[in-house]
Amino acid sequence: MAHFLCIITDHNINVRASIETEENLFIQRRTSWTQEWFFEGKIPLKGLKFFSRKFKIKLVGLDSKQQPFYSDIFESDSVGNFNFKIPLTEKTKEIKAIQLYEVGQTQKLEYYLGTFIPLFVRHPKRIVICDFDKTLLETKFSSVKELYTSLTTPLGKFPPLEDSVTLIKSFIEREFHLFIVSSSPHFYEDAIRDWLYTRGIHPAGIFLKDYRKIFSLFDLELTAKDIRNQGVYKLSQLMNILLMTGPPQDLVLVGDNFESDPLIYLTLAMILYGDHRPWDIWNQLKREEDFKLNKHQDADFLNKMYLIEGLMARFKEDSLNLKIYIRKTGDSGGIHIPDFFQRQLGFIEFYGQ
Repeated sequence: MAHFLCIITDHNINVRASIETEENLFIQRRTSWTQEWFFEGKIPLKGLKFFSRKFKIKLVGLDSKQQPFYSDIFESDSVGNFNFKIPLTEKTKEIKAIQLYEVGQTQKLEYYLGTFIPLFVRHPKRIVICDFDKTLLETKFSSVKELYTSLTTPLGKFPPLEDSVTLIKSFIEREFHLFIVSSSPHFYEDAIRDWLYTRGIHPAGIFLKDYRKIFSLFDLELTAKDIRNQGVYKLSQLMNILLMTGPPQDLVLVGDNFESDPLIYLTLAMILYGDHRPWDIWNQLKREEDFKLNKHQDADFLNKMYLIEGLMARFKEDSLNLKIYIRKTGDSGGIHIPDFFQRQLGFIEFYGQ
């Protein structure tokens, strides 16, 4: 199991998962006298697996006594990803844990994938969403050499940004649920999770750019242009999180001003507060270089914006408290926001150098 996230809200059981083949991270070292096994730390490149395929999983719900009482089967997309909802009913609300089995690869054989505890996000919902590169960790991708170094080096070799780590921990201590959204490739997930765990940070979910989709002939969610452009992907993932959790009472967004984080976060603010119709926001946003889309992306993205608008309208009795923290980077020269989004600048607070 490469990735599994289950969020239970007051209305749905929301699941996002990914299946890949795994490697053995224990290596054998021999000396003239001994034979021992050692754990080898993961480097990002070792998580790269382009040639995924479709899978089927059987989801089994366990009750408070760890007894199975519910099951259903779901099919992945062409690269092994799952994204589905299960309505919360009198029966499914008793689910306290989930067992997963892969049932599509070998007839009459079920492969046990693990037992997982869902994340319960109930009222009042408090969520913090944070970028990773140049926000929590000082990574560099400006040259081919720097990119290769990043791919082949454990993340612990890069300097951590302690002001951001301290900020994130302060929200975790206040019982915020943490999500990491980064434009780093999907095969960084294990390396990022290991890095966070060593600092006592346990994210609810990590959302990364799935490069398998870029090279897929049948999946148009990401294309070659999205290797460099981050805006569409990151804003889409922010909306995916809120569609899973439902509208929060407190929402904190943390990023840096190196790329397009400020514009992405301010756009989400406009959608959440209903300052303009999604169509008007989108017509302004797609003029920006980071938000160029194909026809499939255009329809999918605009649909998510309207879903978020409808979600906020149904829960308008709950006021949203939004705060945006942007870490200043020494070489970025400030932020540049189009005039259409200037009214939202009051949400931003700068911190760091």
